[in-house]
Amino acid sequence: MTRGARNGFTLIELAVTLMVLALAAAVVVPGIGRSIESVRARAEISGFAAYLRAAREQAITRGEAHAVRVDQASRSLVLTAGDSGAVRSSRSFNYLLAIQPDPPEAAAVVMFAPLGFSNGATFRILAPGNRHWVVTVDPLTGRVSSRPADS
Repeated sequence: MTRGARNGFTLIELAVTLMVLALAAAVVVPGIGRSIESVRARAEISGFAAYLRAAREQAITRGEAHAVRVDQASRSLVLTAGDSGAVRSSRSFNYLLAIQPDPPEAAAVVMFAPLGFSNGATFRILAPGNRHWVVTVDPLTGRVSSRPADS
């Protein structure tokens, strides 16, 4: 080993490396946060659509009409059965979502008949980041679909 050889890093080299790492983290971290928020919103929207599908399935398998009511005040979905109006289940939805019937004056209740058809409904969902989704219940088939809204 020669007399002038170095065995480590200088303070300047270490500071430059840390600054590059900090800059890279500052660029990447906000994107990850938005991505996680987007995944959570899509999961909530999928859960909403799945709840409607489950209500249709119960109406068919039990042979009695079922209704799903969107209750904005309690931020929940309530599944009731038949003429009795007995509550079968309920599910709260994320406080970050705003679920509104489309058009706004439409009833926030979806009825499913024992044969699978429904009264039909369309819901506009506003998720964080000003993202809009549309969940549609087809009146003829009762099938539930969700898609991003056209902005």
